[in-house]
Amino acid sequence: MGEMNDRLKVNLCGIDMDNPIIPASGTFGFGYEFAELYDINILGTFSFKGTTLHPRFGNPTPRIAECPSGMLNAVGLQNPGVDAVIAEELPKLKTCFSKPVMANVSGFSLDEYVEVSAKLDAEDQVGWIELNISCPNVHGGGMAFGTSAASAETVVRAVRDVVKKPLIVKLSPNVTDITEIARAVEAAGADGVSLINTLLGMRIDLRKKRPLLANTTGGYSGAAVFPVAVRMVYQVFKAVSIPVVGMGGVSSAKDVIEMMLAGATAVEIGAENLRNPFACRDIINALPLAMNEYRINTLNEIIGGAHEWEKM
Repeated sequence: MGEMNDRLKVNLCGIDMDNPIIPASGTFGFGYEFAELYDINILGTFSFKGTTLHPRFGNPTPRIAECPSGMLNAVGLQNPGVDAVIAEELPKLKTCFSKPVMANVSGFSLDEYVEVSAKLDAEDQVGWIELNISCPNVHGGGMAFGTSAASAETVVRAVRDVVKKPLIVKLSPNVTDITEIARAVEAAGADGVSLINTLLGMRIDLRKKRPLLANTTGGYSGAAVFPVAVRMVYQVFKAVSIPVVGMGGVSSAKDVIEMMLAGATAVEIGAENLRNPFACRDIINALPLAMNEYRINTLNEIIGGAHEWEKM
């Protein structure tokens, strides 16, 4: 099996991974819940729950709404806060996961991003910092840091100054031109970008004649967003020279291959974990067969492969 597994290896921002599969932040908790179901060391890594400076209870309920081919969520970054994550969650994780983990950092001000990033950067278990710049900037009138190139650049530059580990910036798709934001964070010192975060959506309750979610709007994810995500990964791969982590509606080994052909070095899987807790394990197991079907020797050789035709 070792020889087969070598076919799946990738390198993300200088860190070797056994395979490109990463459960996405917010869909895998802090890992140990899933470790009760299967050996999570099979994963490339995973991105743990979005962590903020202070504990957050999240948004009022209802905060999940089902949609055709996907779901809406407005959970609101419920988490115990960075100090509790370091004191309680990471030691628990150490007992069941032996690889570097991806720390997802969220914040509502520049200072908060910097402080949380610095604290997690100092933890041995953390391999990468994934900076979620889709949070509303409380000091900036609530507009997400990641929706303007200037504010994205400012926050990434500030975090880059305190972080030694690879810094991957998670981009919001709720922008006119995602390549502009990608170029701005690359210029500010990002080692990689991950995309896409959820698309903004809403549903209305026909009986109550009011929005289904207490928050009115939520993040739309699931299979329906996959073509949008592939398009954005494809565009961003062309626009920057740093690695791209692709996500958005990925639910099969074939989706992973498609995302990598578009330009992804690694692939995050989100909503599918909530539908099937074994999704990532199953996709990893299915990858060698899918690769055989499409005459792919190693995953490493197909990254950005769909761009080759443009050079002809």
